Amino acid sequence: MLTRPTILRPALALFVLLSIITGVVYPLVITVIAQVAFADKANGSIITDAAGERDGKPVGSSLIGQEFGTSDATAAPALAKWFWGRPSATGPVPYTALNLDKGTGSSGSNLAPTNPALLDNIKARLAALDAADASVGIVRVAPGSTSRSTPVPIELVTSSASGLDPHISPAAAEYQVSRIAKARGLSEASVRDLVHQHTQGRALGVLGEPVVSVLRLNQALCNVPR
Repeated sequence: MLTRPTILRPALALFVLLSIITGVVYPLVITVIAQVAFADKANGSIITDAAGERDGKPVGSSLIGQEFGTSDATAAPALAKWFWGRPSATGPVPYTALNLDKGTGSSGSNLAPTNPALLDNIKARLAALDAADASVGIVRVAPGSTSRSTPVPIELVTSSASGLDPHISPAAAEYQVSRIAKARGLSEASVRDLVHQHTQGRALGVLGEPVVSVLRLNQALCNVPR
């Protein structure tokens, strides 16, 4: 018959051993591997502003979107010089990582296709895009008409499921090229070249769709000579 000390001793030894292995050794090994082989990804894919105004301080993550645009037509002209990303359902700030003082976070809009609020949101975003264009002399809808000279890419007017999308499609970037070129006094060719430089192709050449990083693209805009 086994006594209690005989039973407890191996149980405690096993508990301590597994605690050290799973709570110390394993996390330490994984952390070292991650920092050596995937340091950028392991640390959050942080983007710094090495050539800008913040002296190398973090300005965001390549995995998390930031709000450069607006759904407020009156505020749109002031933001005409930036590429706009996909609207956030948690606007004006779509995430808390670098905006803890804002008290906002990630969430979906939860608006069904039959919800009138969804159409209202789309109309507000369209009005804001048109106001930004108009501020630099671009008119995409003729007076008295409802047809547009250029179709609006869907991600510019509909919010994402999480509000964190860091990318837009090349078509969405192209839609904004003429506005940004006029707002910044640049040639459309130079702005379009930046879009091409910051377009990421399909993963492994076949997975997903080409995308453009909005934050990196707007960073690059600041370094273009006029």
